[in-house]
Amino acid sequence: MAGLIPQGFIDDLLGRTDILEVVGSRLKLKKTGKNFSALCPFHNEKSPSFSVSPDKQFYYCFGCGAGGNALSFVMDFERLDFPQAVEELARHAGVDVPREEQRPGSRREPRAPRQDSPLYALLEQAAAYYRQQLRHHAQKRRAVDYLKQRGLTGQIAKLYDIGFAPPGWDNLMNHLSKDSTEVKALIEAGLVVENPDSGKRYDRFRDRIIFPIRDSRGRTLGFGGRVLGDDKPKYLNSPETPVYHKGRELYGLFEARQQNRQLDDVLVVEGYMDVIALAQHGVTNAVATLGTATSEEHLKRLFRIVNTVVFCFDGDKAGRQAAWRALNSCLPVLEDGRHVRFMFLPEGQDPDTLIRSEGQDAFRARMAQQAQALTDYMFRHLSEEANPNTLEGKAHLATLALPLIEQIPGSMLKRLLRQSLEKLTGMDLDSLPPPPPPPAATDEYADYQDVEPESWGDSQEYQPRRVAQRSNKPRKAERAGVENPLLNAARTLLHHPQLAGLVKEANQFADEKGEQAQLLVGLIEALQKTPTLSTVQLLARWHGTEMGEQLSQLAEKEWLLNIPDANLEQQFFDTINSLVARQTERRIEQLLDKSAHTPLTTEEKQQLRELLHRRPAHAPDQ
Repeated sequence: MAGLIPQGFIDDLLGRTDILEVVGSRLKLKKTGKNFSALCPFHNEKSPSFSVSPDKQFYYCFGCGAGGNALSFVMDFERLDFPQAVEELARHAGVDVPREEQRPGSRREPRAPRQDSPLYALLEQAAAYYRQQLRHHAQKRRAVDYLKQRGLTGQIAKLYDIGFAPPGWDNLMNHLSKDSTEVKALIEAGLVVENPDSGKRYDRFRDRIIFPIRDSRGRTLGFGGRVLGDDKPKYLNSPETPVYHKGRELYGLFEARQQNRQLDDVLVVEGYMDVIALAQHGVTNAVATLGTATSEEHLKRLFRIVNTVVFCFDGDKAGRQAAWRALNSCLPVLEDGRHVRFMFLPEGQDPDTLIRSEGQDAFRARMAQQAQALTDYMFRHLSEEANPNTLEGKAHLATLALPLIEQIPGSMLKRLLRQSLEKLTGMDLDSLPPPPPPPAATDEYADYQDVEPESWGDSQEYQPRRVAQRSNKPRKAERAGVENPLLNAARTLLHHPQLAGLVKEANQFADEKGEQAQLLVGLIEALQKTPTLSTVQLLARWHGTEMGEQLSQLAEKEWLLNIPDANLEQQFFDTINSLVARQTERRIEQLLDKSAHTPLTTEEKQQLRELLHRRPAHAPDQ
């Protein structure tokens, strides 16, 4: 499906969609005054805090802060991407979704391969080939026996699409390629390796159990392979490709979301077989990194889905080192309301062997009873190096802990951790000099092992107009405070779009600096161009952008503040007048500065006279 969805179609679709019907078909709504309420589908709660306004065509949860229009609700509730959500609403409205064709010579934003990149189809063909080999190859028995020995059933193997790469140098290459062009595509997809010295080409995966790695939409991006013979390394991953970035993907996340209508938490383990063995025994919320240490990108992705992440590591030295690296990755994304816990397994055990020996209930009980909170684990780990029972140890502990605590963005959590550290050390931390910045992050691919080293690109998949996932992180509008006049004016215009028609020209503010001024100017320009746009259509217009995040926050704040319309409109006009005065003063200064060096033209002299005549008695501060 080529081309973008026209913005006009999205506006029209939202105009004919009733949010009550969209939400009501998925949740049990109860009328409360002029709005409707329900238990929030995005977090666990006992009393309803989720409210839907038929007048505003907007929903908001007073518990977790989720808010938006019909489109964003379908995206979050059904776990769909933006184009898929548009298709879903269009299907219920009985209309087809049009697509814009790219005009020759028109500007186009650079992006990674689109969803119809030929690499996706090629990788799906490879996955189908590996599945077929597991069922029909002459040497399939070795692979099947291995999977049975690990306690896996055919049903779980089918769920995770497990396959088999048979022995031999070019089985897959001969199956999928007929000429050199197709071989090059296989190399680009990471399925075939070319020796740079000899030029010889051969299958990357040979005589291995194959685990397809899938993205959030279920598309195959790459593969992991577990050796059946004595080859090294034991596990081999696909290299970086235009569609596969191991520092952002998580094995098993697609399957976890498929098996759980609502994920309360996610368990991060170390290997493919751990994920699959846990699912085989009923623990269906496990994921694994792909031969890398856990990165901030991994954590950001998980925290868009759940508020609690549990790491499961071996109890040996290597497991504890991996846990400490994971803790350091967690700190910069640890907003208030997010939880991280660490579970260490008994010596010689891994999740696969442990759940097979003790079963699902005992494993879950172990998680509940033995998993340590991140803060407890952090202080316990640091106390092993810095003994808090001695004066020297207390000082050393503060020196080690403070730089870590300062990385945490959650203000409440940071404050509580500082209080805990003061209690442990007996020191007044406010009297200490600020801690040095943390050391530079280590390469997140340091743990990756492969036979043929590859160069990793920095491309990032881009989806136009994609709706941003809900986050607990305070948005810029919230951090700046909605009492700011520019944000107040933007919020007023968002809910009273007709006011834009009373502003003479939006381009008179074209040289205004700052995000908040640009936010207001952007709204005015859009509404003067299309005066019929509603609040919901304005929100949809900037979904997935920085401005969209700010607009959503302003819409939610307006719901909470409930300021009288008359006051809001007066504030709006006051702010517009302030901007006009600021523009006037700025242009006067420009003309006066020019006149000090070069004679003004007749037109400039006339403009200066008019501006000075319009100048208010008290010009605004610059």
